[in-house]
Amino acid sequence: MTEPGTAETLDEADFRSVLARFATGVVVVTGSTEDGPAGLTCQSFSSLSLDPPLVLLSTARTSKTWPRIERTGRFAVNVLASGQRDLSDRFAVSGGDKFAGLDWRPGVLGNPLLPGALAHLECAVHAVHDGGDHVIVVGRVRALEAPGLDDDSPLVYYRSAYRTLSG
Repeated sequence: MTEPGTAETLDEADFRSVLARFATGVVVVTGSTEDGPAGLTCQSFSSLSLDPPLVLLSTARTSKTWPRIERTGRFAVNVLASGQRDLSDRFAVSGGDKFAGLDWRPGVLGNPLLPGALAHLECAVHAVHDGGDHVIVVGRVRALEAPGLDDDSPLVYYRSAYRTLSG
């Protein structure tokens, strides 16, 4: 017999509601693909290891953008500032030219770096793992910078809404 709330009886809506109580930063993952620049919004991102320098992100298996970026073997993580909700929304939609009218620049590895981001990390794809309805991507950091102002705050997602830090 299973106890209430165990994995066998979890309701998807309850699971989402509980996980929404964990605040996350928001990043846009970008890559320079054979079809041009590509990108997607991601809130499942974290540091993984200092030695070697590794980061971790996950993206839905249904993503049409991630497979295009993955084929290049490299990607950039753009850490969004609190005033960049528009960029998060732009890269969260499927289809269309997400880079139209955007003044991005290529990074050291050629990945698109977004203007106004708090930080950029350029990575080589280190490993990709199964994660249920997502894929888990481990990236080895090859270049990084923090061009954002030190007093800028990050864009935060909490309880299904964008938030800002107060301090």
